[in-house]
Formats: sequence, structure tokens, C-alpha cells
Amino acid sequence: MTTETDHKTNPAAHLVELVRSTVPPMHPAGRPFVLGSAAATLLLRRLWRPAGVLGAIATAWCAWFFREPRRTTPSAPGIAVAPADGTVSHVEHAAPPPELGASDTPMIRISVFLTVFDVHVQRIPVTGRVTGVSYRPGKFLSADLDKASEDNERNSMLLRDADGHELVVVQIAGLVARRIQSSVREGDAVQAGHTYGLIRFGSRVDLYVPDSARIRVEPGQRTIGGETVLAELPAVSAPAGERNEGDNA
Repeated sequence: MTTETDHKTNPAAHLVELVRSTVPPMHPAGRPFVLGSAAATLLLRRLWRPAGVLGAIATAWCAWFFREPRRTTPSAPGIAVAPADGTVSHVEHAAPPPELGASDTPMIRISVFLTVFDVHVQRIPVTGRVTGVSYRPGKFLSADLDKASEDNERNSMLLRDADGHELVVVQIAGLVARRIQSSVREGDAVQAGHTYGLIRFGSRVDLYVPDSARIRVEPGQRTIGGETVLAELPAVSAPAGERNEGDNA
């Protein structure tokens, strides 16, 4: 552990710690791109020096695109946090993806649109357990269109929290995006705010919450993945026996 005394006696260590706390780490999926870009930059620099400068910029951009900043997730019970950075494009009623085999009862769908400038990792919205995962190929329409939720390539995840609420998170490919990654499997225990996936390069993430949830965002609002509260989930009534016991106390 680095102490204040260490900072005074070792300025280099202090500088390294400042860089680590300022520059976000990179998602592992970005390493092949960054290494490939760096190798191409070295080759181009030998052939034509100005091209090396452009290659260095491209390498830095790749590292920045695949950033995975640390986030502080609210610990309040009964909330669902944003699964992605971006802009809320739609808040509407819709049935969850049928391939999950969940109920077709309409839920509230909150759609977050990501541009190429946004952080592109996806995060778990609630602590609980993964009860279903399904990938479906599809089109590559612009992710900000209404029909992108139904027509585009997507990867859907069904979650159940400790109170029994079911939520659905859907990673949706966009006009430029051609790759969806997800590291979770059915049966996995997951923690709110933890990274579970990535979409390249520009996309959309839909969060489905119960119809009785209180929505905390509006279209046009910016979200921070793992931090922004999108919805307050409905309270769970105690069993009749517990309510009676409390009433008699």
C-alpha cells in the first residue's frame, strides 16, 4: 500500500498512481486491436514516417474506445442501474424478447443508445442470478431506430433479483457494430455494476423492468453505466403470516 510518506520520497511512484487513478483500464477484448494497431504503426513508420503518426493516433483511439472505467454502484435496495453509458432514446411498454421464453406480458423498456464516443462495456443492472441467455442473429439497422429492438442482431439476458423481480437486458448491434460479446451464462450469480459484456462499435442496450416500476429517467437523458438509477423496482409484499405477526407485535 502506498502511503503519503512514499509520495514525498518517491515522486515517480506518486505519478504512476495518479496515472492509474486517472486513465481507465482497458477491457481485455480490446487488447488484440491495440496490439495489432501498434504493430501496424511500427511497420508503417519504417515505410513512411508520417504514417506512423497516424498509426499512433489510431492505436491510442483503440485503447480509449475499449476503456472500462471504474464505477461506484449505488447500494440502495430495490433499484436498477443503467447497463450502459449513453443517451436514453426510448421509454415505452414492450414485451421482452420471445427467445428467452419469459412471459410475454409487456414490461417497461428503457433503451440506451451508444455512439462510438461512449464507453462500450455493459454492466449488470441488479444483483441476482442469470436465469436465461439467448443470442439471435439479425439485421444491422441504425440502433436509434424503434425497430432495432425487434430486427437487429441481439444478445438477451434474463435476470432475477433477490426479491424475485425479473428483468431483461438486451445488447443490440447497430449500423456499425458487428460483434456482441457476453461473459455470463445461465445460473451465474451476478453483482450490480459489474461488467458482463461489450459491443463494437456503436450500439444500443435495452433494459426491461416490471410494469409497476417507477422510472427515474426520461428520453434525452445521459446515463452512466453502473451508476445512474434507471428505475425503482416495486416493493415486495411480505407473506401473510409475517404481516400478521408484525401486526400483533
